[in-house]
Amino acid sequence: MKNWVQPGITITVIAPVAVNSGDGLLVGALFGVATATAAISTNVEMITVGVVDLPKAAVAITQGAKLYWDNSTKTLTTTATGNTMVGCAIVAAAVGDSTVRMRLNGVAV
Repeated sequence: MKNWVQPGITITVIAPVAVNSGDGLLVGALFGVATATAAISTNVEMITVGVVDLPKAAVAITQGAKLYWDNSTKTLTTTATGNTMVGCAIVAAAVGDSTVRMRLNGVAV
């Protein structure tokens, strides 16, 4: 196919905030995980698909639950209102757990 560009597993974006490698990153409606540390307004690669551990809010999360990115706290939550859906939980996480293992949904929402 002559209009194919790339698989899209990693893409280059302009960081809207300073990020560290492994940080969740929301660019418009596109969510991924930074693969390197980058200053605000610089290029950074991010993965858009796969399974990652990311910080979560103090909520219980069941396996298979939809996960939403709260861009103000930079955490995952099960609260849809005001947040961006970014994937689903691969394993359950208790209220006191600091992270949850999740599968990135790989699409802009």
